[in-house]
Amino acid sequence: MKDENVNPWKIKGARQVYDNKWINVTEFDVINPSGGKGIYGKVHFKNVAIGILALDDEQNTYLVGQYRFVLNEYSWEMPEGGGPEGEDYLEAAKRELLEETGLVAKNWRQILRVHLSNSVSDELSIIFLATGLSQETACPEETEQLAIKKLSFDEVYKLVMDGKITDMMTVAAVMKLKLMLIEERPMLNF
Repeated sequence: MKDENVNPWKIKGARQVYDNKWINVTEFDVINPSGGKGIYGKVHFKNVAIGILALDDEQNTYLVGQYRFVLNEYSWEMPEGGGPEGEDYLEAAKRELLEETGLVAKNWRQILRVHLSNSVSDELSIIFLATGLSQETACPEETEQLAIKKLSFDEVYKLVMDGKITDMMTVAAVMKLKLMLIEERPMLNF
């Protein structure tokens, strides 16, 4: 068995190929684990991806719909956003939930910490379960043209299982909550 703490990749050089306020792309000259020379690209995200699975007392959840530029298609997903460096993850989650849906939650629990595409990106996602919901006014950013759907958690789970929801953060959060419900963990007691 290989030592998990030893990096088998050797970096011979690096150059920045793109940078803006959200991402940085670096190309590395490497020697791969088998000893071959090559290049490897890394996309560094300057924000942490924050996701919120909001669940009301009747086990309904809230999806946000928007046209995703990169996919060139419409996507239904849980409320999501970016947490700038140095911002508390929970504070970012509270801000994003209010911004996108107008919801405020009394109870918060971090349920997942995942890397979204670790073969090309270091993007970290922190996902919260929010309960004890009350409605206020949404205030989306200028880049967001959002629709909101309130669906039963079972309906959302079916959309995930049918491949109609493909956003990775939403899929992971829904599957995690489904397992929590199956295992009858005290998910609302936090």
